[in-house]
Amino acid sequence: MPFVYILKSFQKNKYYIGSTKRALDDRLNDHNQGRVTSTKSLKPWKLMVSREYNSYSQARKIELKLKMLKRKDYIERIVRDGYIKLS
Repeated sequence: MPFVYILKSFQKNKYYIGSTKRALDDRLNDHNQGRVTSTKSLKPWKLMVSREYNSYSQARKIELKLKMLKRKDYIERIVRDGYIKLS
């Protein structure tokens, strides 16, 4: 099943929002092994929150909505609450 996830780099206190069709552990490993260009300079990453969706297109839509917000306070609230509430 597809997921939307939020990672945190404690090195620079930055968040990364992504989606995947793969297992979350495998995708997190990609980020931490430097196989993702946009995140390799800020590793290590920690999975903070994730949510499973019925389809990859739905997960991708939520990922893009979250990225368009560009509000760290909103992302931190999602992490604190432990739940992605967009649909």
